[in-house]
Amino acid sequence: MVVIDPRETDFIEEVVTNIHRRIGGSRMTTLPYLFGMKDSIEFVTSWLKDGASHNGDILTISGMGGFGKSSLARYVYGLHSHLFERSSLIIGISKKCAERVSGLLDLHKQLCSDISKIGPIRVHDELEYTVQIEKLCLLLGKRGFHLGSKIIITTKDASLTKKYASSINPTVQPEHKHCLLKGLNQKASLKLLCHHAFMSKGPNEGYEQVSKKLMEYCEGHPLALKVLGESLHNNTVAEWEDRIQVLKEETDSRINNVLRTSFDSIPSNNDKELFKHISCFFVGQDRGFAGTILNACDIHTLSGFRNLIDRCLLETGRNDTLRMHSLIQEMGRDVVRQESIKKPWKRSLLWCHEESLQVLKQRKGTGNIKGLSLNMKMLKKEKLRRSFQLHTDALSEMDNLKILHLDYMQINGFYENFPEELRWLRMHGFLSKVIPFELPVENLVALDLSYSNIESFGMCCSNPQPLDHRQKQLFGSLKILDLRFCEHLQRLSSFLELPALERLILRNCISLIEICESLEHCVELVLIDLSYCNKLEKFPRAIHKLKKLETLFVDGFNTCEHQIKVRDTDSQPSSSAIVEAIPRKINFFEISFLSSLVRLSLAHNNLSNESFPENFSFLSKLEYLCLDGNPIVSMPNFVRSLIRLETLGMEDCQMLTSIEHPPSTLQRLFLTQSDSNGLLRRIVFDPEMSPPFLRTSYGILGTSSAVLVEGIVKKEPMADVDENLLNTLGWTDLDHIKRRHFQLLRRNWKAQTQMYYEFGIFSIFYDGSKDMPNWISNRSQGKSISFSIPSSSKNLRGLNICCVQNNLVSAIDRNLEESIYDFSLPLISVRNITQNHTWIYIHCTDTIVSVDEKYLTFLSHWMFGLNEMVGGDQITITIEHRLSYPGNRTVECGVSFVYDADESNEKEEEEDVLGYYKSWNHIIGGDLSSFQTTTGEYILNTHNFKRFDRNIQQWVSDRFPSIRHFKGKTSSFLNKYKLLFSDHPQVNAS
Repeated sequence: MVVIDPRETDFIEEVVTNIHRRIGGSRMTTLPYLFGMKDSIEFVTSWLKDGASHNGDILTISGMGGFGKSSLARYVYGLHSHLFERSSLIIGISKKCAERVSGLLDLHKQLCSDISKIGPIRVHDELEYTVQIEKLCLLLGKRGFHLGSKIIITTKDASLTKKYASSINPTVQPEHKHCLLKGLNQKASLKLLCHHAFMSKGPNEGYEQVSKKLMEYCEGHPLALKVLGESLHNNTVAEWEDRIQVLKEETDSRINNVLRTSFDSIPSNNDKELFKHISCFFVGQDRGFAGTILNACDIHTLSGFRNLIDRCLLETGRNDTLRMHSLIQEMGRDVVRQESIKKPWKRSLLWCHEESLQVLKQRKGTGNIKGLSLNMKMLKKEKLRRSFQLHTDALSEMDNLKILHLDYMQINGFYENFPEELRWLRMHGFLSKVIPFELPVENLVALDLSYSNIESFGMCCSNPQPLDHRQKQLFGSLKILDLRFCEHLQRLSSFLELPALERLILRNCISLIEICESLEHCVELVLIDLSYCNKLEKFPRAIHKLKKLETLFVDGFNTCEHQIKVRDTDSQPSSSAIVEAIPRKINFFEISFLSSLVRLSLAHNNLSNESFPENFSFLSKLEYLCLDGNPIVSMPNFVRSLIRLETLGMEDCQMLTSIEHPPSTLQRLFLTQSDSNGLLRRIVFDPEMSPPFLRTSYGILGTSSAVLVEGIVKKEPMADVDENLLNTLGWTDLDHIKRRHFQLLRRNWKAQTQMYYEFGIFSIFYDGSKDMPNWISNRSQGKSISFSIPSSSKNLRGLNICCVQNNLVSAIDRNLEESIYDFSLPLISVRNITQNHTWIYIHCTDTIVSVDEKYLTFLSHWMFGLNEMVGGDQITITIEHRLSYPGNRTVECGVSFVYDADESNEKEEEEDVLGYYKSWNHIIGGDLSSFQTTTGEYILNTHNFKRFDRNIQQWVSDRFPSIRHFKGKTSSFLNKYKLLFSDHPQVNAS
């Protein structure tokens, strides 16, 4: 036996560490491969190597349980800890603190021992809220850190370290960044699943469909993919199918246990109840709608929503809808299921339609049940859907029931048996023509009778009757009335009995004729949806009394015979106005309340430019305006008077040709046209405004017509391009390509070769030749080329970059019945190693290009300012592709240099030719701050302004994690384009 003195052990450890540090090696001999996390590793690595002299940096890695937070932190620690004088890795803080009374003290001692010298990297793994802020302060202290310190903390609660960082003395407060891990994309998910299930990169033959089903079930959750893949290793396809069916009923316990820790660590009982209710009833619902109902159920949502979001248990999607990962939702439902596994009537919430049917059919409802949902159309057995009729006696014992859904059900018995504590009653497809008189609705906050047979609500305005005491108490608490698609509904009245009403939804009530004047008494109304109520004849004239009305939908009235007129109705014309004839069917429509509106939709009303007034300045609060489907030729002039407008929709306006100078406040512009041959050719923004997120269709950039989106992209056929411009770019001998054609996504029409301009980059692509232009002087086989900028007495104006692709596998064009070859346009990365700058360019028509030949040439000219490229700089150009096809590869790439002319008159001529293009703001050498992801890296991608296809969202997120992860102060890209790729933001009326 050899006994080693502890001091000798410490000495050996220090020697080994110094050797590793000097040779630049990692102390960790083997690092596990992290599927789909390459870009996340690069992001954290970039943060670690940032040499900024802060008082210390903290990076919080947060995400759902099982998303790989700990794996990422440990991987990066093993990869880079040798770069630091001292390092410390502390695993499982919450667990160790819970196991021993002295757990926190032991961890503190370990940390102090590890980092006794300057400049540490510390990784603290899995902090939960059970480790309170005070304990974190005890562990790390509040006096700040040594210069150059890097602290990585992984947690499911993103707010924890943020609060800790803010508690440190402001004079030594660390720089705090947040990295939010999302699920894996489809490609990485399939690789991870197949690695564990088949020990290969792809599924075995015959397993393709079951692999796809399991991958869809996991929704990119790494732990679920790993666990299920391992459990199905060497199983038959039939066994895979059976397991998938079982998973639909019950989540794998190993996955559920990991996710359950997030729920168990929630300190507030209120937030736990909120989480359970959302997982059972509110996923996909509007956040405001859910808040209204849950607050009425004595569940506080104002801080509750935020707490659940911080813990990665809840997300908000487009239109502010509540979203949950399906495994998180199933975990929440399992929490409720565990209240009584075999006896569902003893649970608090019933969301499963079969179990709800069982409880009602056997009349076992108890006071335990707070929420119940049963949709007869969702039952698996068709016989049950046809035969079951609910007798109201089955509800009589449910004294605490507050949420009740009874959709498409035959109901018998006395409605007075309905629980009096109901807050949300939903009965889609309700068969009765009237609301039962004895229904207890005094405490009801939301009533949803969509798709029902009711013919009237309240009394007829034309024949008012005095109300008895019972009627005067009706609906006193009601805030939401949803009657959409009630096709037999003709009249609404008795609004005096709805003093708390906030949302009135009447969309597609195609028989509605009359809305009573008493609506003016609903002074709490914030939303009215009258879309497609095109038989409406009587509407309150005194609606100007609704001072809180923010959202008005008046879509689908189809015809408009009169011009909208504005006239003063009082002594303050700036605060009120009357708008008549919106549209003909409701030409009595007087809107003097418009100054309160925030969202207005007038889609599909046959409104032309002449239908609008010149000025809508009284709409001083309007942020959202939808004019979809109207025959307008250009953006109506009144839009420019909307001083707070952020979102403008003009989709499917087939006559639209131009949009010029929208308000500088505009952030989102939606222009998608169902007809790919639309007329839109010109979009101009004011120079001082930042271009908005722009969603359009393939047609605008795929046709042969010239298109200008001022400051973003310009496109024109090569045949029309000024020859002087081509010569200035150094492009000669290109006459042979001007008449060539291409297709986008194999559409019926072909387009001529086009020149595109964006970000200071001119580009064309054409087929036919495997040879680059002869003036491309520096060439390299393959997809990358490295070189030094040569010294010259003349200024380097730009680079011509060219690449040639080939595709040996043809496809058949179904329209033309001939062979074609598909290519994806290249992604070009230009990296100036010397100056640590990288420009990544994604072409605006980043999609499938179909041509007749096996070769596609992509030629681009990059204009650079005086400082971006100088003599001696080391440059690497790399060609990548977002899409790949069998046989599709880059065979050659090359570059040539373009310098300023020698003669002064030639210089002036060049400046005249390029002056307009250099005047654009968002170009290389101009302002690219909005496109900066990390220090020195820019993603030149007009998809920041527009969206052409659904796949680009996932791809950009996967390729450039800094867009989705980086939430520091310098991340102007994320802050500015936080609605990147969002769909048309219709306001959710529910």
